[in-house]
Amino acid sequence: MTAAKDTARATVRARMGEISRWTRDIWDFGETAWREYKSCAYYVDLLRSEGFEVEEGSAGMPTAFCATWSNGDGPTIGGYAEYDGIPGNCQAAEPRKAPRPGLGPHAGGHTDPHSALGMGSLGGFLAAKAAMEAHNIPGRLKFFGEPAEKVRGSKPIHAAAGYYDDLDAAISFHPFYMAPLCNTVRWDTHCGVGYGVIYEFTCDAPETWMAGEDASPIPASHAAARAPGATDAMVQMYQSAKALREHVMAPGQSWSMNEAILSHGQATADNIPAQIAQIQYFIRISEVSEAEHIIRGLDHFAEAAAQLCHCSWRRHWVAKSRPGLPNHAMARATYANLEAVGAPVWGEEAADFARAIQAELGLDPMADPFLPMISKLTPPEEAERQIRQVLPPSQRHFTSDDYTEYCWHAPTVRLYIGRPALTAPEGFAYPAWAMNALGGHPATIDPMTEVAAQVIAMTALDCLTDPALLETAQAEFRQRTAQEHIPPLCDYAPPLHFRWPEYVTTARGEDWVIPAHGQ
Repeated sequence: MTAAKDTARATVRARMGEISRWTRDIWDFGETAWREYKSCAYYVDLLRSEGFEVEEGSAGMPTAFCATWSNGDGPTIGGYAEYDGIPGNCQAAEPRKAPRPGLGPHAGGHTDPHSALGMGSLGGFLAAKAAMEAHNIPGRLKFFGEPAEKVRGSKPIHAAAGYYDDLDAAISFHPFYMAPLCNTVRWDTHCGVGYGVIYEFTCDAPETWMAGEDASPIPASHAAARAPGATDAMVQMYQSAKALREHVMAPGQSWSMNEAILSHGQATADNIPAQIAQIQYFIRISEVSEAEHIIRGLDHFAEAAAQLCHCSWRRHWVAKSRPGLPNHAMARATYANLEAVGAPVWGEEAADFARAIQAELGLDPMADPFLPMISKLTPPEEAERQIRQVLPPSQRHFTSDDYTEYCWHAPTVRLYIGRPALTAPEGFAYPAWAMNALGGHPATIDPMTEVAAQVIAMTALDCLTDPALLETAQAEFRQRTAQEHIPPLCDYAPPLHFRWPEYVTTARGEDWVIPAHGQ
């Protein structure tokens, strides 16, 4: 353990009170994709107060930023915060199901939680900065604000705009969210492609539907038939796309496609057809070619639905995120630091909170309520072996997350630290609110955040002070990208103008787009 790493770890421990408070503040904001105004401003102010130069609205995204701090000539190390939550997950940091004060359950909230993801990363970068100053270590830290991760929003746009081109290495952290990726790093099987697309249907000439030579431009009575309209087209699209999976991919291939209705209607009377409707699809799959294949199928369905329902249609891009790329040198160094720090340890206050959740759900509170795996290390090769057991040999990537954009610009590690999760009795599944509450309570979430910050700081310092490590990681990066190179796929503007859910200020105060109490 070097003196610089000792300084970094001590800095994290000394500042955990602040980091905990920052984490809870972002958690309480609960803002969702493309509308994280308070969260972004919070990070910008915080980073400036810590001496970083901050570009707001980077790459044309109002809730993104790019912050840099330099201590002289040296390597540039990249990292990032995410801070978007999810609609419909508004939960108080309490051991019972309840929305945050003044809001309803349909408002946004943190599930992963990105609040701790971002502050764990920032805590690591601030600790690395303190060690660089104390030990005169040259180099540059580049820290990004990455909005809209839940729709793979900002990173493909930042990548295409060149923001990652000057990185020498990058560190990506995520709270554990699925076995066996807990207290480990990704090895060979990284996340796959994420494509997000919105199909928009418009009924812009309803008067021409079934029109004949003697047709009146205005129906003579309210009993006259009207054009089906945009909502009908959207429903046709929804039904058709449900059958897509079995027709476009080989049996056994692991992928998912989910949809969400963004807007519909704009009709002012029952005999006026809906003018516009939008439905979003998100595809998680292994390869770019497979994602493109699915998009072609969706295009066919959109065309058929539009023709059937007297509409026109357009496709809008939300995300084109590339698959991940391994870097064993970065993975080994990061996991060695995780071994030095150790897995998170939860104290009695955290256990009491967890047991209160179990009692609220009618369970017998457990002496040790937490999953054993969140306090154990998993070597990356073992995690890889377990992942491969459930995948076809031909499938190279699994699940999706847009950290993968960094992988094509610099050697990148994907770090997972155990987040609080409860042991379930046989046959029982915890409701989502329980996991969300654990992510907002300091005693339950801070152990994960502290470990993550220490490991991130130590890995950044390795990249800054160990030329052999950085040279090995970059040589591996060059070799892998020479074998397969995927340039940025983003060829679209930031999709800011759609009806993304958000908090609004009204005469009633701050509210969600779905009224807080059903009023």
